[in-house]
Amino acid sequence: MRVELTEVVRIEEHQELSLSELAELSRLSEADLRRLQELGVIAPVDPGAAERTFRAECLVVARTACRLQQDFELDVQGVALALALLDRIRVLEAELQQLRATSLQTG
Repeated sequence: MRVELTEVVRIEEHQELSLSELAELSRLSEADLRRLQELGVIAPVDPGAAERTFRAECLVVARTACRLQQDFELDVQGVALALALLDRIRVLEAELQQLRATSLQTG
């Protein structure tokens, strides 16, 4: 039997995280986070700032990236592709749900 522990971190939606905080909370290296930033997966609040900060929602993306990297032994580019595909699936599922709701109303 496998017991999996989950860490809960409460972050306010408007809170910003430094790169080092994001790395610590997501368990990704700062180098991997920088690469994800280069690939457009996460974006700093102000790209021109000396110390870049990230919105709280980047933590969800970074943690998902970490799980993908560990579970499937993906490199950063593979993680970026997987995240893009997961996002596309979410969009398509939302569209499908909306179409089903519309057809129920008109049908």
